[in-house]
Amino acid sequence: MGKIRYASFSEAGVRRDNEDYRQVVTDPDNDRYLFVVCDGMGGHAMGEVASQVVCSTICEYWEHASFDKGIEPVLKTAFKLASDALDAKADVLHKVEMGTTLVLAAINGNQLTIAHAGDSRAYLLQNGEVAYQTQDHVEHSVWGDFINRSFFSYQREKADVEIHQFELNTGDRILLCSDGVCQFIAPDILTRRSMDDKSPEDVIDVILFLCEKFSKDNYSAILVYYE
Repeated sequence: MGKIRYASFSEAGVRRDNEDYRQVVTDPDNDRYLFVVCDGMGGHAMGEVASQVVCSTICEYWEHASFDKGIEPVLKTAFKLASDALDAKADVLHKVEMGTTLVLAAINGNQLTIAHAGDSRAYLLQNGEVAYQTQDHVEHSVWGDFINRSFFSYQREKADVEIHQFELNTGDRILLCSDGVCQFIAPDILTRRSMDDKSPEDVIDVILFLCEKFSKDNYSAILVYYE
């Protein structure tokens, strides 16, 4: 099976607080990896709490799950548990309304599962091209744009996570990022830099530099190499 290398960052940027949260779970003995980025939703309280609760709940379930029936059933159970945990945390915080986007990449052998809800993005890069890119769950109206899929307290019907599966080939790369990255760096620049012939650490440093220069939001990213 392919070797996995990755690098990541998560920074507050120009904002006072970082409402993004990212986590990685590695199990090289079983060729199984999970990479998750969550972005607490602006305009609502406790975005940093929502992103941490959802991300941590999914990762904790993943670590102890049985994969006999494949990746997708594990993820769907994890998403339900994340909604439960978010509601429970909201109860403790006096029924607070809080939410987060989600994007993740789950690797099992050479099988890749990408799942997302909201406007955090995933890019699958193959043979120097963008083979797949998530489409933002954003609705446009006269009152402005709003996210129509997310993990949100007491509105679990919004946690309608989109799931796609792919077969990985040697040389493929996966980029996960919050909108503080993809909304402020031109898509062609972001994907071209992600395919540079450098180590994941060096490439992620270039993306971080661009975020420091141009982003007006928190910014988080995970870059994965399948070698």
